[in-house]
Amino acid sequence: MINLTVNGVQHALDIDPSTPLLYALRNDLQLHGAKFGCGLGQCGACTVIVDGEAVFSCLVPVSSIGKRPVRTIESLGTIEHPGPLQKTFINHQAAQCGYCIAGMIMRAQALLDRNPRPTERELLEHMEPNLCRCGTHTRILAAIREVAHLPAGDATAPTPQRTASQGGAQ
Repeated sequence: MINLTVNGVQHALDIDPSTPLLYALRNDLQLHGAKFGCGLGQCGACTVIVDGEAVFSCLVPVSSIGKRPVRTIESLGTIEHPGPLQKTFINHQAAQCGYCIAGMIMRAQALLDRNPRPTERELLEHMEPNLCRCGTHTRILAAIREVAHLPAGDATAPTPQRTASQGGAQ
């Protein structure tokens, strides 16, 4: 039996301890915000917050969670009452296909929980592991800047890119 605290609720799951957290969230707890993207920790669509840290839930076995609390996008708001970060993503039309957005929001939430006023460099470095294939990175960053009360970034400045040695394509 695996015990998990997800979005403030305790759950006892009869699952294999090696099951990725993502599968437990989606299949056992019916929390579908985190998405399966690559299954290799290279895209960030599955990002959730574990004990204050953004993690790729596709890589984390449920047995490694222990008593650390897990937060998913479902903890931030609802369709009727979106949370502040969700509202700015909507206002900035940060989603095109929407597949990466829950992971992007959770990575941003982890940063803002830890540091409500990050520098531009901190923002870019923190968001770097998550990918948006539709190319709405500038809108995503604008939405996060708004919540963090940061000045608008330089829209012409390149966003950090992964190198082949970091596991991503250029």
